[in-house]
Amino acid sequence: MVVKPELLRIGQSASPLVVVDDASGDVGSLVEIAAALAPFPAASGSYYPGQRRFITPADRAAYAYVERLCERISPFIGGAFDCDGFDLVEASFSLVTTPPGALLGPQRAPHFDSTDPRYLAVLHYLNVPAGSGTAFFRQRATGIEQVTAHNLPDFVRTAERDAALRARTAGYIAGSDPHYEELARVEAVPDRLLIYQGSLLHSGIIPEDMIFSPEPRRGRLTANLFVRAH
Repeated sequence: MVVKPELLRIGQSASPLVVVDDASGDVGSLVEIAAALAPFPAASGSYYPGQRRFITPADRAAYAYVERLCERISPFIGGAFDCDGFDLVEASFSLVTTPPGALLGPQRAPHFDSTDPRYLAVLHYLNVPAGSGTAFFRQRATGIEQVTAHNLPDFVRTAERDAALRARTAGYIAGSDPHYEELARVEAVPDRLLIYQGSLLHSGIIPEDMIFSPEPRRGRLTANLFVRAH
């Protein structure tokens, strides 16, 4: 199977965003692999709004998928991010299960995964509803699009101030608002894969009428990998 990536650029920094359709060629089997690992535990140690099942070598079918995926995307990462290779940091299956009215303050705003510019997110849409996706943002007050070790204090201070104002509004962020400007968005399509720097401000696009199911065959199921380029 020949897979052709699309290379987009995000924001003033022109940060790479790789979009790959038909990334596996058999997304149905991946949903079944995830379903065999259900129920997933609640996500811990992060503000992810749902459940997350980390994939380990003991999960033979799931880990084989992760290894195949890493091999398949290796040339895309090397070309887009100008690196010789990468190390897998973690991999998981994830389900968004928190309804809008139950969100914590930080879950209503864009977030980042790491200040390390070599820390890359690999997001594979598996079972996803129409109208969902991923969006990328700029913090209006500071102009920050990517969070770095240098600008982290300014970002956090401003985000905390803005969160106090946004707390009155329940729900996932949807497009631009007074505090964040949407720079780009990618529609979620089954078997579509995104690769981007984890330092970019981003958020899931979550429709209000989405089914927040903990069942992998019914809910918003993604595979989430993090790798470190070198």
